[in-house]
Amino acid sequence: MKPVMISCCPIDDQKPGTSGLRKKTRVFMQPGYLENFVQSVFNAIGGAEGKTFVVGGDGRFFNAQAIQTILKMAAANGAAKIIVGQNGLLSTPSASHLIRLNKTDGGLILSASHNPGGPDEDFGVKFNTSNGGPAAEQVTDAIYEQTRELSRYFILPAGDVDLSQTGQKLMGDMKIEVIDPVVDYLALMETLFDFDKIRALFASGFTIRFDAMHAVTGPYAKAVLEETLGAPAGSVLNPIPLEDFGGGHPDPNPTWARTLMDLMMSDKAPDFGAASDGDGDRNMVVGKGIYVTPSDSLAVLAANAHLAPGYKAGLTGVARSMPTSTASDRVAAKLGIECFETPTGWKFFGNLLDADRATICGEESAGTGSNHVREKDGLWAVLLWLNILAERGQSVEEIMLEHWQTYGRDYYSRHDYEAVPSDAAADLISALRDRLPNLPGHSFQGMNVSNADEFSYSDPIDGSISKNQGLRIIFKGGARAVLRLSGTGTEGATLRIYLEQYAPPDTDLTMNTQDALGAVKRAIADISQLESFVGRSEPDVVT
Repeated sequence: MKPVMISCCPIDDQKPGTSGLRKKTRVFMQPGYLENFVQSVFNAIGGAEGKTFVVGGDGRFFNAQAIQTILKMAAANGAAKIIVGQNGLLSTPSASHLIRLNKTDGGLILSASHNPGGPDEDFGVKFNTSNGGPAAEQVTDAIYEQTRELSRYFILPAGDVDLSQTGQKLMGDMKIEVIDPVVDYLALMETLFDFDKIRALFASGFTIRFDAMHAVTGPYAKAVLEETLGAPAGSVLNPIPLEDFGGGHPDPNPTWARTLMDLMMSDKAPDFGAASDGDGDRNMVVGKGIYVTPSDSLAVLAANAHLAPGYKAGLTGVARSMPTSTASDRVAAKLGIECFETPTGWKFFGNLLDADRATICGEESAGTGSNHVREKDGLWAVLLWLNILAERGQSVEEIMLEHWQTYGRDYYSRHDYEAVPSDAAADLISALRDRLPNLPGHSFQGMNVSNADEFSYSDPIDGSISKNQGLRIIFKGGARAVLRLSGTGTEGATLRIYLEQYAPPDTDLTMNTQDALGAVKRAIADISQLESFVGRSEPDVVT
């Protein structure tokens, strides 16, 4: 069986965003669209000849078909071996671990993360490099250049491979190893956390509800939480991955995980609530009657990580994306370790983790992780929380109140304006960018601006510079607002406005978050002329 060369034309709209290429599923299903992008990936990395890759995805619609195409293209391009999850399933953190564990040349992960799935919803593909992390900008730039000049791709005219059974298979001369997606990940978690302590916690009557949102984390959560750690049967909700996530939106936040939130705020709340997203790299943490923001979760995990065996030696540093609240900065200062502020996108943490300058990283968009892989990891965050709860013997609420009494509280919220006309969103950002130099020293809605700029990041490891990473307005009194356009949407533009107000330890730490942010919200709406550009005064999603 010989590879077939297919002539094709460049495609202009295949520029990867912050986490790969995401489009509507029907776009990916167009003849040649997926093939063009995959061939461009192989070309950009010097070809696939003799190389080994990990392939898997979150099980959304078109996942199974896309994997078969990738296998045939890898074989045609001379790849030596592909490691693929059973039934094509792999969580993103698990894929990262497999890349590192098997020392492969990288991996192709099929997911649109927290975006909805289905024939009329979203699909995505991203390439992770040999360190297990998302491709750096120079790699994604090279992939994009290939998509703009590609004239041919290669594919093997073979039948589909049965991925329902684990074991070794062949496609032409290429080996395919189908693996249980959970086994190696579970083994890694056992090296990081005190499973005996967590088992004892559950044995004491501690209760949990983990909403897998009919996404890829379901099998992992069932195996780890219920089968290994002894959480009662039924603790994992919606555990079976579905192509359309059961018609839901697999984004673990108070809006889309409303059923879990309602339970956690009720008299019937279990001790601990959590959720994960489509591909398993994001998380939401909730206690009885208290929602933990991703920014606060990062800070608490950094302050308490030493309680877990894998982090007993302490942290070398903490890194956060720029829009994430500054709560973790104060933890790092108290611990006497480095703190880094990077652009949004997990790929910006890779160099810091590889150089051992940071141990734990986090984003405000519900992503936290550590140096155990090179992706954020939703179930890892839940297990670290459980380890901390088991060691401290306190509730989530007690831990949060004690943390705020030590470090102060960052009232924080992200307001998403979704499916905004792209031109309107771009015009708002452009107009505000022009105004930034003139904002300091002026007052808006009673809030005084002390500084305003556009964030630019210089990587301390390789010296690379990333510009235009979000607009920042800093107010006197510990308030801040950040505006940026999301790189994860597929329809129109998503305008994200991040609001923050710091409250010192000796002030009221129990205010309603949106009330505490009211002044800065009004000020940034005034400064950005939000309603004039977007035609809306209220966001679609508040997290």
